[in-house]
Amino acid sequence: MTTVLFFTTLLFSCKKETSSSNLSPQKEQEVAILSSTSETETEVVFNDVFDNVLGVNTEVGMGGTGVFGKTAHEGTVSNRETGIDSMSTCISISIIRLSTTEAFPVTIIMDFGGGCRGQDGHIRFGKIITTYTGRLTEAGKSATASFEGFKFDSIAVEGSYTLTNTTSTGTSQRQFTIEVKEARLSKPLGAYSQWSSRRIITQTEGNGSPDYPLDDLFSITGSAHGTMKQGIELYAWHSEITQALIKKFSCRWISQGVFKVWRETLSSTSPWAAIIDYGDATCDFMATVTINKLSKAILLSH
Repeated sequence: MTTVLFFTTLLFSCKKETSSSNLSPQKEQEVAILSSTSETETEVVFNDVFDNVLGVNTEVGMGGTGVFGKTAHEGTVSNRETGIDSMSTCISISIIRLSTTEAFPVTIIMDFGGGCRGQDGHIRFGKIITTYTGRLTEAGKSATASFEGFKFDSIAVEGSYTLTNTTSTGTSQRQFTIEVKEARLSKPLGAYSQWSSRRIITQTEGNGSPDYPLDDLFSITGSAHGTMKQGIELYAWHSEITQALIKKFSCRWISQGVFKVWRETLSSTSPWAAIIDYGDATCDFMATVTINKLSKAILLSH
C-alpha cells in the first residue's frame, strides 16, 4: 500500500513553533504543500510496515504481502507469489518463541542488513522487530513492532506501531486497527517529521480466501497529526480521510478516495487545506491536489 506524491522534497531546520494563523498567501501555499508531502511520506513508510508485519508467513499473518510477495515479471502486478520463500535473499528472518509450550507469543525479526532492495525498488536497512500475540487473521490478535536502525530508502524510522485485528463477531469483513504513536522520520542533514495516527483498514473483498492475497481489496479510514520543520519554524498539521481510500492488492497505487491536510491553527474548511483526490478507482499513477480552489494533477510513485 505504498503511495508517494511527487511534491518537491525539502529539508527543514527548526527553532520555534509557529502558531500564527495570519500567513501570507504564498506562505500558506507553501505550508500546504509541505504538510501534504510530510503526511503522505509518513503514510508510505507505515503502509510498508503494515504489509511486512502481516506478510511474514501464514503462521502469524497471511503471507505474501509487502517484501514477502513478488511479481513474476518486471512491470506487472498480476502474477504474485505467496509465502516466505518469495522474499529477497538479502532479508534475514529470525523467529524467537517466547513460550516453551505454546506457539504464541512469538517475536519475528526482519533484518534487512546494510541495505536490501525490494521488488518495489525501495531499499530497506536495519531491523523491524515484531511480537505477535496470535495469528493476525484471528479477531483480537495483535502485533507490536519496534525499529532498530531501520531505514526506508534514506529515511530513518522510529516510533511505536501496533496492528490489531478488530473484526467484529458475526461479520464477514476482516478489519484491522493501526495505532502509530510518536513516529519520527529523520532525513539526512538532520531534518525530520513527527507523526501519530489511527487507521481503520477494512477488507471488503477477498475475505473468503484468507491465505490468498491476490483478490484482496481494502478500505482505509482515519486521521493523523504531525509536525514538520521549515527554516526556523515548526508547523503542525492535522489530516483526515474524508472519503475512504481504496487499495487493491493487485494494484500498487491507492486507486480511489480523498484525504485532507490542514495546518493546526487553521480550520479544516480553510481554503488552504490541501485536498488529495485519488480518482475513480482506475489503477493508475495519477491523483489531483487542490489548494485554494486551484487543482493540479500529480504523479504517484511506482
